[in-house]
Amino acid sequence: MKQIRFIAICLVLASFSAIGQQKLTLEEIWGGAFRTQGMTALEAMKNTNQYTVLNFDRASKTSQIDLYDFATLNKVSTLIDTKDFKQLEGIDAYTFSKDEKQILIANNSDQIFRHSFVADYFIYDTATKSLTKLADYKVQEPTFSPDGSKIGYAYQNNMYVYDLASKSHKQITNDGKKNAIINGVTDWVYEEEFAFVKAYDWNVGSDKIAFIRFDETDVPEFSMDFYNEGLYPTQNVFKYPKAGEKNAVVSLHIYDVKSGATKKVNLDNYKDFYIARIEWTNDTNVLSAQVLNRHQNNLDLLFVDGNSATAKVVLNEKDKAYVDVTDNLTFLKDNSFIWTSEKDGFNHIYHYDKTGKLKKQITKGAWEVTNYYGFDEKAGMIYYQSVENGSVNRDVYAVKLDGSGKKRLSTETGTNAAVFSPNFQYFINSYSSAKNAPKHTLHETKTGKLVKTIISNEVLESKLAAYNLPSKEFFEVTTEKGHKLNTWMIKPKDFDPNKKYPVFMFQYSGPGSQQVDNAWNGTDDYWFMMLAQQGYIVACVDGRGTGFKGAEFKKCTQKELGKFEVEDQIDAAKVFGTYSYVDKSRIGIFGWSYGGFMASNCIFQGADVFKTAIAVAPVTSWRYYDSIYTERYMETPQENASGYDNNSPINHVSKLKGNFLLIHGSGDDNVHVQNTMKMVEALVQANKQFDMAIYPDKNHGIYGGKTRLQLYTKMTNFIKEKL
Repeated sequence: MKQIRFIAICLVLASFSAIGQQKLTLEEIWGGAFRTQGMTALEAMKNTNQYTVLNFDRASKTSQIDLYDFATLNKVSTLIDTKDFKQLEGIDAYTFSKDEKQILIANNSDQIFRHSFVADYFIYDTATKSLTKLADYKVQEPTFSPDGSKIGYAYQNNMYVYDLASKSHKQITNDGKKNAIINGVTDWVYEEEFAFVKAYDWNVGSDKIAFIRFDETDVPEFSMDFYNEGLYPTQNVFKYPKAGEKNAVVSLHIYDVKSGATKKVNLDNYKDFYIARIEWTNDTNVLSAQVLNRHQNNLDLLFVDGNSATAKVVLNEKDKAYVDVTDNLTFLKDNSFIWTSEKDGFNHIYHYDKTGKLKKQITKGAWEVTNYYGFDEKAGMIYYQSVENGSVNRDVYAVKLDGSGKKRLSTETGTNAAVFSPNFQYFINSYSSAKNAPKHTLHETKTGKLVKTIISNEVLESKLAAYNLPSKEFFEVTTEKGHKLNTWMIKPKDFDPNKKYPVFMFQYSGPGSQQVDNAWNGTDDYWFMMLAQQGYIVACVDGRGTGFKGAEFKKCTQKELGKFEVEDQIDAAKVFGTYSYVDKSRIGIFGWSYGGFMASNCIFQGADVFKTAIAVAPVTSWRYYDSIYTERYMETPQENASGYDNNSPINHVSKLKGNFLLIHGSGDDNVHVQNTMKMVEALVQANKQFDMAIYPDKNHGIYGGKTRLQLYTKMTNFIKEKL
């Protein structure tokens, strides 16, 4: 009887195993089959203990801004439903007035670059339920004044103020001109590298607007042809300062709403500089501005008098490499401020008084603060996210303003992020790990206690169980040079240690980046698991220069981008080659953008290690990339020619031995297709054979329609044929 039962169990297990071998397909991956449920556009209110979520009803194709209670998670009301307003065809984005009685709603948006767009905007009054169109034209970055009486916005490179009572528009700058002068919004390079578009700010008294003016006149132009479907291509020409070339000349101005006068802030002490952030303090006449020198190794936090437009330095940060710009500057009621800095070697939280005198370093240790969530003035507590529980993990913490009473609020190991209620009584925690799908839960802030699970993605986890997918193994690789590098590896589910497997490596490797993190799958992860199902080992290594392990680890690549990072990928591949189950003659590498730069360098400089490489949208020489990003790490080509040229893949093409696939979008405004064309010519003149694909009119992301499916099919076939 026992023997019969054992046989029966074996048959059941064999049957389950057969079912469990369901294979991933590219059509599923790029068709959204494994999309997770989330909380779309969750915004915590500031005046009530509530939050809003942008919901979409697929049946009626209508959008709703719904209001929820933090304590119960119950829906309180629908603030607006597009089905009630024929002129509102959808909701692309929304922002509240300070009193949260009015909403600015964007729809019919047209993308400009990565972050910027113009849109039709509507003003919705939640009390009267009336909807008013802001303007008969599409505008950029509209924002309510704090008193809710006016809206500032940018249109065709000029600044405007709209008065809600009189429904009148007032133009406050007049010199805006495409590819010449920009007021109140950023140029291409600021948007991409300082990650902001709205270059103006209202003061708390609603009577002044500070804005940045960009004079792009002398910035060199870049042109791109777009093939579209017309008989002749069209051309897009825009200002793009490459490394060592002229930047836009920036200036800071303060507009007085009552008098209509504009004053220029005196920044004559600075030459060739950046204004990386502006923000009014809690004092209605004190504006803060963060000014960086061109090398970005000296940052001054200025306080500007709103009446006289004179500036004084209240805080200075210097670094032998560069100073990171963040959005963590927070002014408290007494105008003292919270600031984050890695001046002690790790990114930590500091408290300064209103004159810039240090009161307290609040967090300390050989770990990084990765997000600052806010300060509860009533409880005297700061809330933040950090890697205290290991550099691949994220946790949510609370600590008192004096640095005492630190408490870990998240409990599960992986990646945790929080949205706090306005009174900090509750927080919604978003959690995932490499093994656990995203889960959103409500917690009490004081204790961290779980109140309720909101979304758990159990349906997706059940669906994936049928695929019996392999998992990521996290460990440290120690190279021959002694460097310990965070690594994950995906092995086939039926892995046999006595077999020899090819290895396909993925990396990005850019300064401060991270790919080896304990978080749920992205689309690439499913692709990697698909490759594992087909007999490949996939691995990822974060080499020197990547983030969250301290400033020294991150900044050691200064002036030599592509040197130590390439060494580490080659050395890691050599370590993998010593594993008994790895076929060291079949190691490949893949990367996109900075990762494409790296993959190119690895197949050239590691020609005896890598058999195959795929480089998507690669930088091929930092001489072709933008000024702000490149010079932060490399200085200018005039100052550091060898750093630029010694590590350029273009200058190593003669070493190519293996299989190389080069991919780019012709409409890439970020890493221009010029990079690929320059390297193609170098490869041709070196008489090297390679494969390539150009995607017409596609930007840096190379997507749209069936594009990603076709791209990943091409890469998959290349791997199967060449690795």
